[in-house]
Amino acid sequence: MRQQSGDASLLRKLNSAAVLRILREAGVATLSELARAARVSRPTAEVIVEDLIAEGWAEECGEEQGDRQRGRPARRFRFRASAGHVAGVGIGASHVRAMVADLNGEVVASHKAPTHETMTAAERLDVVAGLVSAVAGRAGLSMAGLAAVGVGTTGVVDNAGRVVKSTVLPGWTGLDLRAELGRRLAPPVLVENDMRLAVLAEHWRGAARGHDDVVYLFTGHRLGLALLIGGRPHRGANAAAGEIGRQARDHWSAFRHVFDYAMEAEPGELRSHQQAADFAIGRARGGDERALAAVTAFARHLGEGLLTLVNPLDPEMVVVGGRLARAGDLLVEPIQRYFDEVCYYPPRVVASGLGSDCVTLGAVRWALDRADDLLFS
Repeated sequence: MRQQSGDASLLRKLNSAAVLRILREAGVATLSELARAARVSRPTAEVIVEDLIAEGWAEECGEEQGDRQRGRPARRFRFRASAGHVAGVGIGASHVRAMVADLNGEVVASHKAPTHETMTAAERLDVVAGLVSAVAGRAGLSMAGLAAVGVGTTGVVDNAGRVVKSTVLPGWTGLDLRAELGRRLAPPVLVENDMRLAVLAEHWRGAARGHDDVVYLFTGHRLGLALLIGGRPHRGANAAAGEIGRQARDHWSAFRHVFDYAMEAEPGELRSHQQAADFAIGRARGGDERALAAVTAFARHLGEGLLTLVNPLDPEMVVVGGRLARAGDLLVEPIQRYFDEVCYYPPRVVASGLGSDCVTLGAVRWALDRADDLLFS
């Protein structure tokens, strides 16, 4: 950037933002370290840090053990993460989950509220607004004290935060979710597809840390997909990347292996696809060979469905998330064996450890990105 000589105010802002970013990334730093990293003089760094302390963005640390033995200790400073907070929300058919985190992403409060599939859109929106207010209160904040609220929802979500199509939640198709929540919440609202936020969470704090090209498979009451390409969730031309849609082979047919086993094992019990999978997995862990065969066939079927993505995209990793990720190696190993058989470069297959918090954590990360843009702009 070419700096105009008379614009000292802009230069001060740029230097201040640079020092703040360095301080945040370093964790703890001295004035000399900040000056070197920001390429400013030490006196300039000192003035900037004093301003940041006055504004609440930085704080001075105590002495390290042994500092007094080395003479006068250097002043040490750190980013004050509690200077701001964001919220993340995951909207599901049966629950809404919310978290509040500080600017370092440390979750300081969380809560969930029950919902049901027959709720109207307005009723569900009111639950979301009430939950955000409640979880902010648990963190000792007002809703206005949040820098941003990230929201993850099922369905195709466009760039404006509208739900273009949803087959899970009634009244959700065509809903301007960002605008509706914006009327109910004080902070800026960001809306994204839940599966894209789930893979973002895996990249941030889950199994995909350090991996930039990832396929994420959600397993549970439904099947979902998300793609991480170059370290960013892929949205596609119509924001529909990852939507399974209709296929030549119905993706629910993968569940027939565990469903048939459950019906044979206990003919009088009626189970959903997810319940049948849970039942078979539990029996397989208990040593039932027929259950193990059913779960293995189920996992291989999932691998066959993923192959059309894995071969052309060449990802480093496939993360199996959602409720059935708790099956661990019972699902992961058959998929890995299948990929080892048919892929030129088999990706590593792992089970997610984030559990039901994955979408909400991704929403927190989404909101933090917005807060960072405002903080360092």
